Amino acid sequence: MSLSRFIDSLNEKIANTVSWALLAAVIICAGNALIRYIFNASSNAWLEIQWYLYGAMFLLAASHTLKRDEHVRIDVVVGRFSKRTQVWIDLFGFLLFLLPVCLLILYDAIPFAQVSIASQEMSSNAGGLIVWPAKLLVPLGFLLLILQGISEIIKRIAFLAGKIDGHEFAKHVTTPEEEIEAIKTANKLN
Repeated sequence: MSLSRFIDSLNEKIANTVSWALLAAVIICAGNALIRYIFNASSNAWLEIQWYLYGAMFLLAASHTLKRDEHVRIDVVVGRFSKRTQVWIDLFGFLLFLLPVCLLILYDAIPFAQVSIASQEMSSNAGGLIVWPAKLLVPLGFLLLILQGISEIIKRIAFLAGKIDGHEFAKHVTTPEEEIEAIKTANKLN
């Protein structure tokens, strides 16, 4: 469980950090739109940095989505089973689908990024940015997803062995009281 908690903590910190990319992307997008309409000027670099930020958000936060049990699943079907059966379904899904697919993508993504880094690949767009940081996000994102998959497998096995309860990996549903408290906290910041 200590390995699982370490992976969870790592992905939590990365997700909290990368969440700022959304704010940066929105500011850059709005600024670029204003400059384009007011001054009739634009830059491919500003458009590309938005794409890089969106890519970072999705690739680096996917593992956090898995950790929070917010990934796409068929709750209508799985929800009819007991908690123990749901855990078995999760376990088989992680072992038979998530890990093999992520390992295959990682296997292809590493050379994909290495070639780009070695050649210092640049965008083909006029005024574009270097490309390798965006391509490096692919193996990094899938590595984090593999690690989180391992963490989830550890938690499911611990649950089946009776060492933890299901709250370690259950989806967090915000209560109305928590939402009210979050609104009060946000209002204090303004």
